[in-house]
Amino acid sequence: MQALLFRQLQPFLDHLRFEKRYSPHTLSAYCSDLTAFLDFLLLQYGDMELRAISPGMVRSWLASLKEADQSSRSVNRRISTLKSFYRFLIKQGEVTASPLTTITAPKVRKRLPVYVEEQDLATLMQHEAFPATWEGRLHELVCLLFYSTGMRLSELTGLREQQLDLHRSQVKLLGKGNKERIIPLGGVLLQKLGAYLEARNQLTAAADTNVLLVRENGRPVYPRYIQRVIRQYLSLVTTVEKKSPHVLRHSFATHLMNNGAELNAVKELLGHSSLAATQVYTHNTIEKLKDIHKKAHPRG
Repeated sequence: MQALLFRQLQPFLDHLRFEKRYSPHTLSAYCSDLTAFLDFLLLQYGDMELRAISPGMVRSWLASLKEADQSSRSVNRRISTLKSFYRFLIKQGEVTASPLTTITAPKVRKRLPVYVEEQDLATLMQHEAFPATWEGRLHELVCLLFYSTGMRLSELTGLREQQLDLHRSQVKLLGKGNKERIIPLGGVLLQKLGAYLEARNQLTAAADTNVLLVRENGRPVYPRYIQRVIRQYLSLVTTVEKKSPHVLRHSFATHLMNNGAELNAVKELLGHSSLAATQVYTHNTIEKLKDIHKKAHPRG
């Protein structure tokens, strides 16, 4: 028999999946957070109606997370999950108020995005020899796509050939919440894409899939494979600790800002829902200006 506490969990996840159109990765995170919370309540207080959950019970769970050395960022994510859950419960009439109204989220130290310097990426794209093989061509294209468009890993692995419009020099991306955005494609990337597509269409195995990026055996690329590729090539040109596809996305945005792009334009290119998420890149730009001032000004 299902515990009362868990009765609304699946309807909430279905709401996120079918109405909010959240990605499988995001759904998994929501499910994990809520299951951990409800399991804690079941163990500490026994089964109960959702409306019986008090602010004190929520605080007890959050305290247990801190005792387990969970970071403030992780705790905040779980608080955000609970708030979303209670907004759903109130809308469904399951509860009349949220026990989180008096909960204060811990402060999180703002971290600046990690990025690779422009000259290092120029070295990678212009001077590092990608192998003259199918995999080498694919690896070069993957690096170019991330750095030239700022797309996310999930957007790249899910990219379909029909999303490309080489005649208009653009690609249509499907981002978080299934929101579409159009990204322009530069000359070098267009040339590489055209050559890749011509070679790809000669692969008989690839004819069975409309996924754009495939390995020589015709199978689509997958996240872990792409992560290995990016780590391998960034290791050749940079010493930044994180070497991931997201670092190339950060580099894309930071280099745009450093070269005078407007904040709103960068927001649209990244597919952010608000300027707040994009503004973090202005901090990197200011740090760059400070460095230039220090090195170039007589009184710096």
